[in-house]
Amino acid sequence: MNRKLAPASPDVPQFALYGEQEKGGNAEFVHIELIETRSRVHHWHIDNHTHSGLFQVLFLLGGEVRASINGALWECDAPTVITIHPSVVHGFDFSAEAHGYVLTVDQNVVFALAENHGDLYSSLFVEPLAIDLGSVPELRARLESLLENLLTEAAWPQYGHTLMLEWLARSALLLLVRLHAERRFADQSGRSEFELFSRFRAEVERHYKEQWQVGQYAETLRVTPTRLNRLCLKLSGKSAFDITQDRLMLEACRKLTYLPASIASVAYELGFQDPAYFSRLFKKRMGRTPKQFRAG
Repeated sequence: MNRKLAPASPDVPQFALYGEQEKGGNAEFVHIELIETRSRVHHWHIDNHTHSGLFQVLFLLGGEVRASINGALWECDAPTVITIHPSVVHGFDFSAEAHGYVLTVDQNVVFALAENHGDLYSSLFVEPLAIDLGSVPELRARLESLLENLLTEAAWPQYGHTLMLEWLARSALLLLVRLHAERRFADQSGRSEFELFSRFRAEVERHYKEQWQVGQYAETLRVTPTRLNRLCLKLSGKSAFDITQDRLMLEACRKLTYLPASIASVAYELGFQDPAYFSRLFKKRMGRTPKQFRAG
């Protein structure tokens, strides 16, 4: 992405959606449309403007865009996501083949979360971002699925319509939060180290039921157990062993919560030959016996 300075417009209009002075009366506002729906009408040019109280995310999945962002010119190729805070002056010039989605959400949707998670999405909007999706095809596919569902829900309201829009919109934003956080983390810790840690987590996901030892993971990753352990402590604050045990206990908790199977059956499914040992380990790590955990 190239950035160049562009002259600022002296008079910046404020819209609900581009070209519309009023927004709907629903305070929990979520709107989605195809890029081409509005841009084609305006000959692929959206002049500089802002949206009072509305956060906007542009999902460019094909083509190109020249985006004017607070007086700077961003030249972006698909697939790219651009995030825009309500106060950010922005405008777009799309190529004729550009396609994707524009998601607009009311500030209440972004901030009205329970359990002190109101700032969950703040990292996306503290400053405008251009997030490349080219290297994450699986995440891009998940985003496209959510956006397609949003478009379908918006076109045909049914029971629970408002909640469904909010849940889908927040899910899409949360995927972007994860991606942005991972990339910041990788930049801070060193990309090679982060990639090794990610490979370790992937191997844990494959083999935790086999209860591999740290040495087996290290051998698969072609590093020493000491290096693997130091890396885990550096990037997660936990030892490699604790990470494997945490994953095992997470699965144990899920099975104890959702499956009607006996505790012994759960133990066998998780690779334990001795259900009594499973119970002792579970209590040591979770603070309660499996029976107590299941009872709530």
